[in-house]
Amino acid sequence: MDTKKIPTNTITRDIKDLAEPTGNIYESVVILYKRANQIALAEKKELSKKLEDFKNERDNMAEVFENKEQIEISKYYERQPKPDLVAISEFQNGELYYRVADKEGSKE
Repeated sequence: MDTKKIPTNTITRDIKDLAEPTGNIYESVVILYKRANQIALAEKKELSKKLEDFKNERDNMAEVFENKEQIEISKYYERQPKPDLVAISEFQNGELYYRVADKEGSKE
């Protein structure tokens, strides 16, 4: 997904538009929550992996604050759109796959 088209700040959205794909605003919110959580965990894992290269057991505080490459990597991730905004954009563009569990259950 092209993150350049996703707004980096919060915008007002019509609840009816968000509820339209599922027919229920609460189901839409759960889908958005789960997707945003997936995105956040993936970003956290990716950032941790990149910052692991800079980890040194003998680092003192002065060395940590002066590491410009580490600071640039962190700033890059700070400029990225928030996971909830990415999830909403994917949902509105029909790029999310979701399924609803069988409501009948397995009582039989």
